[in-house]
Amino acid sequence: MTMIVGNRSLLRIFAILALLALPLAAQKVSPQQRAGRYLESVRHQPSLLLAFLEQMPKGGDLHNHLYGAVYAESYIQWAAHDSLCVERASLALVKAPCDPSAGKPPAAEALKDPTLHAQLVDAFSMRDWNAARDSGHDHFFDSFLKFDAVTTGHIGDMLGEAAELAANDRVTYLELMFAPDTDQAIRLGAQVGWNDDFAQMRQQLLANGLADVIAAARKSLDEDEARMRQDLHCGAPGARPGCQVTVRYLYQVLRGLSPEQVFAQILTGFALAQADPRVVGLNLVMPEDWYVPMHDFRLHMKMMDYLHGLYPRVHISLHAGELSEGMVPPEGLSFHIRDSVEKGHAERIGHGVDVMHETDPIALLKEMARRNVLVEICLTSNDLILGVRGNEHPLPIYMKYGVPVALATDDEGVSRSDMTHEYLRAVSGYDLSYAQLKNMARASLEHSFLPGASLWKDGRTFRLLDACAHDSPAKSSVSAPCRKFLDSSQRAQVQWREEGEFDKFEAEF
Repeated sequence: MTMIVGNRSLLRIFAILALLALPLAAQKVSPQQRAGRYLESVRHQPSLLLAFLEQMPKGGDLHNHLYGAVYAESYIQWAAHDSLCVERASLALVKAPCDPSAGKPPAAEALKDPTLHAQLVDAFSMRDWNAARDSGHDHFFDSFLKFDAVTTGHIGDMLGEAAELAANDRVTYLELMFAPDTDQAIRLGAQVGWNDDFAQMRQQLLANGLADVIAAARKSLDEDEARMRQDLHCGAPGARPGCQVTVRYLYQVLRGLSPEQVFAQILTGFALAQADPRVVGLNLVMPEDWYVPMHDFRLHMKMMDYLHGLYPRVHISLHAGELSEGMVPPEGLSFHIRDSVEKGHAERIGHGVDVMHETDPIALLKEMARRNVLVEICLTSNDLILGVRGNEHPLPIYMKYGVPVALATDDEGVSRSDMTHEYLRAVSGYDLSYAQLKNMARASLEHSFLPGASLWKDGRTFRLLDACAHDSPAKSSVSAPCRKFLDSSQRAQVQWREEGEFDKFEAEF
C-alpha cells in the first residue's frame, strides 16, 4: 500500500511540475514556429490566410518580365497621354493619325467609354479570358503585341510601377528582364549578317559598333532609372515604398529571331553585364514552343556555351521547360532543361514545367540539386498559359529531390496576379508550411545575381556565416566583424535586411 501511495504521490508531483513548466516551454517556441502555427490555424480560412501572406516578407522576384509586369490600366493611361489610337478590330494600340469613323478612335476615348476601357483591359491581360475564343497561351502572348506601341518612352514609368508593386507585395529585390538597348543589337546583327564561325562573327560585331550599342544602353538605363526615381519621389519627402526595393536587370534576348540577331543580342547581354553592374545577367525570352526557338534551340545553346567561355563571370538564367505535353513533338520535351544546364551554363531555370518528360528525369533532378541550380516557379502563368496546375505541376518533385526553388510572378500585370497570390497558390495547392515558404524567400535572395558573398554559411539550411552568427538585425548595432562583412557584399546586405523584415513579421505572433 505504501508503495502504491508513494507512486501516486510522485505522479501528482510530476503532473504539477509539468503544469508549472508549460509557460517556460511556451517561451521556448521560436517566433518562426509561432508564425507557422498561426498559418496552420488559418490555412482553411482564405481571407485570413491571404492577410497573413500579404504581410509576409517574400525575398526576391527573380523571374519578372518588365513589359508583362505592368497592369493594363497604366498602358491605357499612357496611350491616352501619348495620343495613340485604338484599332477596334484587333484592340491593339497604334500610332496616330486616329480616325473614329474607320474604327480607329483615340486611346483617350477609353478614359470616357467604360466599354472600350474594359475591352482593352481584357485584350491586354488575362482578365475575363475566354477559352472558347482562344487558348490561354495565344491570348497571353498576343497581349504583348496589343500594347507594345505604348511602351516606347515609358520604360522609366514601367520600372517605377514594377518597383512599387514589389514593395506593396513585401518583395525586397527585383531582377527585371528587358533590353535597354532598344533593339540596337538586333539591327546590328541584321547588318553584319550570319557567320558560322562565332569568333569571327563576334569580331565583326565589335568592329561595326557593338561598343556604341553598349554605351547607348547604359545611357538609356541612366535616363530610365532617373524617371523611375522621379515617379517614386525617391530622396524627397513622400518617397514611395518602391524606392526601398533593390532593382537589377537581366538583359533579355529575343530568341525567336534570325541566328545573327540572336547571337548579336546574346553578345550584347554578356558585354553589357560585364560593363554595367546594374545588369546582372541575361536570359533568352519568347515562347519556347514557337518554331524558331524550337528549331534553333541547340544552336542557341552553342552560342551560350561559346560566349560563356569568354565572359565566365556573367550570370545566366534560362527559360527552359515552359512546355506541356502536346504543345510540341515528344522529342522537343526531352532535352531543353538538361541542355540549358549543361551546355547553356544556366545557374537558374525559368519554369521547368516539363522536367518529367526529359530523358532520365530523375538523374537530371539529382544533377540540378548537386549543381545547386534553382528553378523559378511561376504557378499562375503555368496555369494560364500551359494549363498545368495542382498535381500536374512538378514543384513538389523539385522539392522532393532537393532542387532549390523560389516563387516568381513572371508577368503579373498580364496575369492580373502578384507575388502574394503565388504564395497563396503554393500554400493552397501544395500544403506548404511557413518554414518552407520562408526558405523559398531566402533561396530567392541566395540565388540572386547580386555580387558578393552570401550571408549564409550553408545556403540550403540557412545557417549564418561565422562573422554574423552572434548578431541580429533586430539589434541597433552589429559587431565589427559582421559590419565589415556586410559592407563588402551587396548580396549579404539585402539578405540581412530581409532577415530583419522576418524578425518584425514573426514578432507579431
